[in-house]
Amino acid sequence: MTIIGIDLGTTNSLVSYWTEDGAVIIPNSLGQNLTPSVVSIDDNGDVLVGQIAKERQITHPEMSASVFKRNMGSKKKYILGSKEFIPEELSAIVLKALKEDAEHYFGAPVSEAVISVPAYFSDAQRKATKRAGELAGLRVDRLITEPTAAAIAYGLHLRNTETKFLVFDLGGGTFDVSILELFDNIMEVRAVAGDNYLGGEDFTEILVNLFLKRHSLTASELENKTLSLLKKQAEVAKRAFSEKKVATISCPINEETLSLDITLEEYDAATKHLFQRLREPVERALSDASLKISDIEAILLVGGATKLPLIRSFVSKLFGKLAFANINPDEVVALGAGVQAALKGKEASIKEVILTDVCPYTLGTSVTVRKSQGFHEPGHFLPIIERNTTIPVSKVERLYTIYDNQKIINVDILQGESRLSKDNIFLGELNVPVPPKNAGEEAIDIRFTYDINGILEAEVTVVSTGLKRNIIIEKDPGFMTPEEIADSIKNIAHLKIHPRENHENKLVIARGERLYEEKIGSDRQEIARLLMEFEEALDKQDPKIIEEYRNKLNNIFDAVDTKGGF
Repeated sequence: MTIIGIDLGTTNSLVSYWTEDGAVIIPNSLGQNLTPSVVSIDDNGDVLVGQIAKERQITHPEMSASVFKRNMGSKKKYILGSKEFIPEELSAIVLKALKEDAEHYFGAPVSEAVISVPAYFSDAQRKATKRAGELAGLRVDRLITEPTAAAIAYGLHLRNTETKFLVFDLGGGTFDVSILELFDNIMEVRAVAGDNYLGGEDFTEILVNLFLKRHSLTASELENKTLSLLKKQAEVAKRAFSEKKVATISCPINEETLSLDITLEEYDAATKHLFQRLREPVERALSDASLKISDIEAILLVGGATKLPLIRSFVSKLFGKLAFANINPDEVVALGAGVQAALKGKEASIKEVILTDVCPYTLGTSVTVRKSQGFHEPGHFLPIIERNTTIPVSKVERLYTIYDNQKIINVDILQGESRLSKDNIFLGELNVPVPPKNAGEEAIDIRFTYDINGILEAEVTVVSTGLKRNIIIEKDPGFMTPEEIADSIKNIAHLKIHPRENHENKLVIARGERLYEEKIGSDRQEIARLLMEFEEALDKQDPKIIEEYRNKLNNIFDAVDTKGGF
């Protein structure tokens, strides 16, 4: 049975598999490689995923959700009509749609996948990604970091010479920097850094804020529909900078169409602080890898946001060389996940490569230290696994009791880089009983094990008695109990997914409704007329007539989107 590779992205998601000619993207029900990571509920309670949902996000923002990958591993609630979801459930719906696309493509069931994650994803976020796959009906034994996936998509593992390269991965919502080194058939991650709250969405938000400022407006003043439309127009303007030096944003607000012309120079100035945020993880990764910029022999651009001329110019100036971008940045991670899926499936036609990864964050526990004045001060962070340690890894630290007749040792699990425990992220805790003795006479061994999928396990052993306790992270953000997982699987299975054979027709209607809300006057009346005629064609249930009219409307709507009107 074929193992598929999935790039579960903030903005778009893709699915791939391995062929004799290499990894290939599997098209969705609309024949497109990219499936927008957007979920919407229609008036009948049916679930819509992808481009249709993206169109509906403009017209029905209260029934739609996107950019939920940024909140993976959290308990944030998304309310879509009468239904409530957490981020991994929405991700599971996207994964389920990709799974169905693959099954339709193969004409056979698909049960296993390799899913990519940002290199800088935390333990909780990686666990949530695995759970999302399981909720979608997929076995996920392997996660692959996006930079590593990009490297093997480029075939860097096929080179015979030693190479140090940097992957600059700027997607819709996350930013990763990874430094990798290739030698023999081993691809080793030397260091990772990043920002889970920086991506192309933030560069779009700059244009939204410039528009609001120019017209003395605030986002809170606007209706959800109007704000969604404004964000869409800002996204169009951002992409226009690829070909123009002046971009225009137009948006109907309070029965008046407001516009903003912005030059590339103005946009560049407004995004300076974002470029500083891009620079900092690059510098941190180089420092952790003990390398200089001049040591980097190649740069790979990954993620749709790297298509922006401003981003490519920034990277070229920073490194003094052009980056590799000959594989579509939107598709490269999915292709690499497809290669990894083939490696996992022991595909004979692919050269074996050993991939090593690193722990993106420092993991440790809280300890009490003895001050020079003779008293004990709690709340100090003890690193056990340092950031950018090669994984899989297992490390042990021995700690002792600090009070006479101490009966309990509290072990908490922390993630972060701060000296004081309170400034790091709390992942969980475990209370371990020890025999009451004099201070320092009882000890425990704390073992942290971090596996290839970036999943942390902790084990505490009482040295004198041999008692062992495995940690259960009851307060882990995003943690789901077995009962909650079972309920989610049941709820997602019961959701009615809109039939794939109707997707093209549903998309035309969603697109027309979006254009109707964008336009005013005669343009709006013409769109209403066209939609009514299309609905009459659907009522006739003649596939040939429906296809002809659908193609006609798509051509008209393409022209309206391009020209701004009829």
